[in-house]
Amino acid sequence: MSRTSRVLPEAEPDPDGRPAGGAGPADAGGPLFGPRLFGPRLAPPLAWLPRDVLLSVFLGALQIVGTFGAARGQRHTAGLRDLDALAIVLACIGPLLLLVRRRYPVPVLIASVLPPLVYALRDYPPGPVYLSLVVALFTAMTAGYRAVSYVVLVAGYVVIGWIVPWVRDDEPPSAAWAGGVAAWLMVLAAFSEVVRVRRAYVAAERQRAAEEQAAREEAERRRAGEERLRIARELHDVLAHHISLMNVQASVGLELMDANPEQARTALTAVKQASREALGELRGVLAILKGEGESAPRTPTAGLADLDDLVSRASTAHLAVRLERDPAVRDLPGPVGLAAYRIVQEAVTNAVRHSGAAHVTVRLSLVDGGGALRVAVEDDGRGPTGAAGTSGGHGLRNMRERASALGGTLSSGARPGGGFRVVAVLPVTGDNAGDAWDGRADAHEGDGAA
Repeated sequence: MSRTSRVLPEAEPDPDGRPAGGAGPADAGGPLFGPRLFGPRLAPPLAWLPRDVLLSVFLGALQIVGTFGAARGQRHTAGLRDLDALAIVLACIGPLLLLVRRRYPVPVLIASVLPPLVYALRDYPPGPVYLSLVVALFTAMTAGYRAVSYVVLVAGYVVIGWIVPWVRDDEPPSAAWAGGVAAWLMVLAAFSEVVRVRRAYVAAERQRAAEEQAAREEAERRRAGEERLRIARELHDVLAHHISLMNVQASVGLELMDANPEQARTALTAVKQASREALGELRGVLAILKGEGESAPRTPTAGLADLDDLVSRASTAHLAVRLERDPAVRDLPGPVGLAAYRIVQEAVTNAVRHSGAAHVTVRLSLVDGGGALRVAVEDDGRGPTGAAGTSGGHGLRNMRERASALGGTLSSGARPGGGFRVVAVLPVTGDNAGDAWDGRADAHEGDGAA
């Protein structure tokens, strides 16, 4: 029989009142010897104490009444001692010991052997003084102390059946008595083993259920953490881009307010448009946080088709943004299109905020035989400095995370002729293809989370 594992300490106690967290020394198929033969086990719940008291009182009354009844039936038997105060005390010791049987199963079992043994050696009339010993034996065996239980079982059978009659100079037991008692003891041992195995099975099931629950909770915590990181990345991309554009366009408008009012009006109109789009995308993120993002998005998911608008909004009087797209590049809705859009958005934002560039070029092309989309954003600014360098800043880290999430790569660094370059290669085959992306995923990765 295979060894089963113990249950967690937080599990419910088993039907015997033992904590399910492995308070028993051995489980189903475990070793014969428990780890603590004479040390205290964990105290049983107080809920079981009334039942133990009731059992002790019941067995005490049954042993005393049964002993007197047996004595009356054997009053004409020669050689038997009349019942006295010691006989009553011996009949009460076993039931009293059972009050602590859950905490000290082995000491209670060994101590429960002594009262019936002394009772038999003093030639009192045979009676039901062995009932408490039977309960103590059952408790120790179901608790997992199998070796001690079997030793006490066999030793008690031999001592009561042959040693005591020899000491008292009585006739040895008959074959019928020896066979009947042996059969009864084997039934007791088998029943105790069945109960022990059943309890171990229930404990193992509780542990399995507790571990599955813990695994589900851990998975939920991990998904919640990933969702928080995703939302934080979306917020950074959206706010950084739009606020940067608003800042640049507002600066242009203030600069040209007097010299060229018409161009200043255009810049302020761009500020208004960028602020409206930022608020819309921010509302989408807040809807996700409030649990309103399960339905389909009300606007299309950002993708390659939106790059023209992105380039147009980013262009100012001081910055020219040009989009170059190979004819073979088609619109890719879903994760690839969204990732490409966000990478271009963040790269252009960095160019506006950090580089001081006059020209930014966005190039889209297919590589690896059409199996990957290459996105390159180059500017002619100052190159990597500070947070906009090759390793710093949240923006570059967010772009790398987006590319790696799709199995792609992203590199960034200074251009040989000056300026800064960001290059991402995103696979467009398999599960990343747009036709494999359903509307529910769009709702979470697209407008709802952008």
